[in-house]
Amino acid sequence: MKRWKTVFIALGSNRGIRQRAIKEALALIKRHPQLRPVCVSSLYLTSPVGPRQKDFYNAAAKCRTLLSPLELLKELKNMEAALGRKPSALRWSPRVIDLDILLFGKRVIRSARLSIPHHALHKRRFVLEPLAEIAPRVVHPVLKKTIGKLRREALLTCPDQKVKMMGRAPVV
Repeated sequence: MKRWKTVFIALGSNRGIRQRAIKEALALIKRHPQLRPVCVSSLYLTSPVGPRQKDFYNAAAKCRTLLSPLELLKELKNMEAALGRKPSALRWSPRVIDLDILLFGKRVIRSARLSIPHHALHKRRFVLEPLAEIAPRVVHPVLKKTIGKLRREALLTCPDQKVKMMGRAPVV
């Protein structure tokens, strides 16, 4: 029998109507029979990492799921496609929607297809700010530090990453 597990998902968009893309992604998550959104962070306007492009809107969601990590990855990729994301050969290219698994309980997975916890979570303020808002006491299973502490460290080590809270994300 499958058991519900806690997962944290990052949501980002910097193409099209960015706020609407985040809202539509949350609606797809909410409608999925094996995903239950618990809470969603505020919406943040953030500077991109990598090449020059439009700023992102980002948020983080805490969910419960019956899916395995690989099943969840597949479902999130299906949701991205449904919202108009097209595959790109360019790393860090603009995208209508980006859905990433940040944490999956206390699991640690390193494979060619999936990295949990997300490999760059601790270096990215655009992920840490919304995640720390909803899960400051959650411990990173590899670094053994709370998300709140990682956020504080990123403020010092990544000051060039601009992050501005824009308001509450849609209520789940």
